[in-house]
Amino acid sequence: MVTVEKNFIIKTRDVDFFYGSFRALTNITINFETKRVTALIGPSGCGKSTLLRLLNRMNDLIDGTRVEGEVLFEDRNIYAPDVDPVEVRRRIGMVFQKPNPFPKSIFNNVTFAPKLSGITTKSDLEALVEHSLKQAVLWDEVKDILNRSAMTLSGGQQQRLCIARALAMKPDVLLMDEPTSALDPISTAKIEELIDELKKYYTIIIVTHNMQQAARVSEFTGFFYIGKLIEFNATEKIFTNPDVKQTEDYITGRFG
Repeated sequence: MVTVEKNFIIKTRDVDFFYGSFRALTNITINFETKRVTALIGPSGCGKSTLLRLLNRMNDLIDGTRVEGEVLFEDRNIYAPDVDPVEVRRRIGMVFQKPNPFPKSIFNNVTFAPKLSGITTKSDLEALVEHSLKQAVLWDEVKDILNRSAMTLSGGQQQRLCIARALAMKPDVLLMDEPTSALDPISTAKIEELIDELKKYYTIIIVTHNMQQAARVSEFTGFFYIGKLIEFNATEKIFTNPDVKQTEDYITGRFG
């Protein structure tokens, strides 16, 4: 039998994370497989979003935080002194819980970061906008109103615009922090379909409170409780035959 070497794009090694003296994460070791969807589940305040923000150094923006251990992206520790956090965030994009478009036109939302990174040719920007919006399955809805304010879009459209904005930087990884929690069921279904399409090209890590969503969209699931990774495995196993009773209790609604 031939063993296939799995390709992990992000690996955490014995990661502890502190807000001041409060330890929010304890000894997190987890491997994220390339071009797969990994869901992080668990009750509120258990460290899921904290871990997500660790993976692209968003927590650097909070005073008094500290990371111990290693976060390896393509086998390089992103917390090494010589690593540029801005470059990390370009390669590892993020979509937040509530849609947060800039109060600018749809076109300028998508081109904001690419312009800062040096793309200025009109034809290049137009091609990038079309490609990114098509990837986010929004192009057909907005192609005739690109100069209209992004704030006029519906919540679901705004969230897909935020995904297009992240994709415009051509990241390798897309982090999603409860991307559908503020959306209606139809918009949620569209985002889930989009995730299924995007995983052909990107590694996706999603934090969700919705266990049905985790079961639908992900290949792997990590269950967190009070800052610890209780269990990590293939999603199907986590939801049908978990190894840890605490995982089963959470999934069946006995606590959480």
